[in-house]
Amino acid sequence: MSNDAKKPQKKTSIGGQALIEGVMMRGPHTSAMAIRKPDGQITVETWDTGEKKWYHQVPIVRGIVNFVVMLVTGYRCLMRSAELSGIAEEEEPSKFDQWVDEHLGDKAVGVFNLLVTVIAMALAIGLFLLLPAALIKLVEGAWAPPSFVMTLSEGILKIVIFVGYLFLVTRMQDIHRVFEYHGAEHKTIACYEAGDLLTPENAKKYVRFHPRCGTSFLLIVLIVSILVNSVLTWDSLWMRVVLKLLMLPLVVGISYEVIRFAGRNDNCITRVVSAPGLWLQRLTTFEPDLTQLEVAIAAMQPCIPENQNDDLYGT
Repeated sequence: MSNDAKKPQKKTSIGGQALIEGVMMRGPHTSAMAIRKPDGQITVETWDTGEKKWYHQVPIVRGIVNFVVMLVTGYRCLMRSAELSGIAEEEEPSKFDQWVDEHLGDKAVGVFNLLVTVIAMALAIGLFLLLPAALIKLVEGAWAPPSFVMTLSEGILKIVIFVGYLFLVTRMQDIHRVFEYHGAEHKTIACYEAGDLLTPENAKKYVRFHPRCGTSFLLIVLIVSILVNSVLTWDSLWMRVVLKLLMLPLVVGISYEVIRFAGRNDNCITRVVSAPGLWLQRLTTFEPDLTQLEVAIAAMQPCIPENQNDDLYGT
């Protein structure tokens, strides 16, 4: 790898998300998604990112807002990518699908999206908030450890569940391909940050790991939650789960500030902070081919502002 690939010349605020057969990028003024359609053509859709408001400058609050925006935008783009890539049309509709279309019509998509959201939230709460606390609570009766030991054990268990979940997900062929696009997204951003011409061949030489990745952010959320949740009661399992839900926005806000600081600075402290997330990206990114890099570049180009100082990270 060249020295340019190891030492980026700038740190951009442009970030993205891997989709089904594509990539979404979010720039300071314009956002875009590029999808490889079944006929091999790349289709690109763009929209205004939106102006920054006063709360984008408020620590903690800006992290909460950005997290919610990325969740909503990412989900919409994921559903749109399934439509454009043709994956949603590959299977014959079941009798249940036909019944839903007949009785709900145009409302079917909205009902489906709501159902998926509810199930996903219930699964996340069950896996990362309820299950670890319940398991540690069972141990408490036999061992009676100090509360800080229980909280630390709970946090470690959450991280183990998270890593195990990612490992199992990567065994799925379709998800593996999405993670290849994740690698393409990172390589394209690294190529742009190094000031190199955006071509698939140039982007190919850069590493697929990036310190400001969403995977790294989620890992930091789990670590920060150990510290924040250390003040919560263990007297009642359900009370603890409810309080952790209420504290989640604070955890997200603090985690955003941590990864923002690590992204803006390069020293021994930030390298230590970024190291676990970079390691974890070995599970969530895979080496893309040139066609996938071509798609990522197509998503990146509309997001690059005319004034290149507009997308400096942390501005």
